[in-house]
Amino acid sequence: MSNIFGDNFTISTWGESHGKALGAVIDGVKPGIDINIEAIRDELKRRRPGQSEIVTSRMEPDDCEILSGIIDGKSTGMPICIIVWNKDADSSKYEELKDVFRPGHADFSYYYKYGIRDHRGGGRSSGRETVARVIGGGIAKIILKQKGIKVRGFVRSIGSVDIGDMPVDKINFEERENNPVRCPDKKKANDMIKQIVAAKHDGDSVGGVVCIVISGVPKGLGDPVFDKIDANIGKAMFSIGSVKGVEVGAGFRVAGMKGSENNDQIGVDGFMSNNSGGILGGISTGQDIVIKIAVKPTPSISRTQKTIDKHGKEREIKIEGRHDPCICPRIVPVAESMAAIVIVDAILKQDELSEKRLSKEDIRYGIDRVDNEILTLLGRRYSLARLMGEYKKKYNLSIDDLRREKELLLRKRELARDYGLDGEFVEKLFISLINESKKIQRNGDSGENIHIQETKTNSDISESIGSEDKIQNDEPTDEKIDRTVEKSVDESLEGRDDSQKDDSQESDDVKEQVNSADIDNPKDKDVM
Repeated sequence: MSNIFGDNFTISTWGESHGKALGAVIDGVKPGIDINIEAIRDELKRRRPGQSEIVTSRMEPDDCEILSGIIDGKSTGMPICIIVWNKDADSSKYEELKDVFRPGHADFSYYYKYGIRDHRGGGRSSGRETVARVIGGGIAKIILKQKGIKVRGFVRSIGSVDIGDMPVDKINFEERENNPVRCPDKKKANDMIKQIVAAKHDGDSVGGVVCIVISGVPKGLGDPVFDKIDANIGKAMFSIGSVKGVEVGAGFRVAGMKGSENNDQIGVDGFMSNNSGGILGGISTGQDIVIKIAVKPTPSISRTQKTIDKHGKEREIKIEGRHDPCICPRIVPVAESMAAIVIVDAILKQDELSEKRLSKEDIRYGIDRVDNEILTLLGRRYSLARLMGEYKKKYNLSIDDLRREKELLLRKRELARDYGLDGEFVEKLFISLINESKKIQRNGDSGENIHIQETKTNSDISESIGSEDKIQNDEPTDEKIDRTVEKSVDESLEGRDDSQKDDSQESDDVKEQVNSADIDNPKDKDVM
């Protein structure tokens, strides 16, 4: 039994209708993404029961609690676990149905598959299971919103009341949240409510059609042949309980069209129609993706029905309890959530493909960015060198420290080997940096024609060790040097973010050199 959906962006759902709680584990969320828990709560409110007279009277607040994966409002890159506690489950009405198969429900099929089932509200097959989907979809929607992608659903028809086809730009998405059936047509919404109320009074229920529109989708999402974007959307929609049909674009109407009618012709401004529903060959075209799902009437009705029990005996039942007379209004946020999950998953997969097929221009752009980062870090190194020069002048310390230079070059050679770099090249690079630092420390700038003792190679340094300039006797203590240099370095690093600190080791080298200098010889406290 699979309770996991998605490949790159995945949700794993758990929990039953009358259990203690339900929840979802969402994986594949990149670190550092702003996750507004209130946005997820808002989505859960749209799905929760007890909203009006046309839905179940079960009163669940459906407040969610974060267990992992989010800190200070940002994703950590770890699995996100969110839980919703059941507060108003009442299993008393289900005891007499423990051994009976309810018509239209999954009781029969679950029993013959597993040999056991949770009779309390249908357990895992209950519509309450969709709480977890909306949690995952809420996070997916947050990610899509940051990319300018909207996933919006509405009720197109209930019973015999249908608002008909209309262009997406004519749909009043604001109105859908102003009425309990989530219909964008105010007049039709009232007619739909009447049909639901009439069915409820008759001990019956009604079905309908829900439409999902995904806007702002980039071109190129989806993969042929068995991983088409419409195939994955279809799977997502059919995984929702009570969904019995899925259409993309013109859907079943294409069966009565001619090719000249169905084809979406293309002009310089783009497609002239959208019978394809924004998908061709299983790949997004950049148009709105338009999906319609057929939702069956709620199977839990209070009319007398014939059935059998698990022993094969004929029974007659009337289902009591709290049930939706129409599932459509509350299935809207569920279908939106599943569509959002599919799109985020497809985006992550496309990102992987794009990284593998970088063009020459992409690579050059990447090199330019790295070069700019190097220059930024070099500027920071120069700033630290100026600070060190001011410090040495204040305490009348020598600028040259050949022993420390040799240790620095040895360390950089070792690091170069770890990174697979040419050690000789790295040594020459840092010799240049050391010499430039000396110039800056001597003059307070990167001026030229300043006569100083230049660093050459490790062998040259070795020959010169022992002949360093003597430091005057009024030099401050080792402890004071450490404390003052540490303070100067820390002040110069203010405002840097963590990633920049990790990327730049040069500032840390200043501290490291101060801390690791030969404490038996105060003269070796000088740092390049």
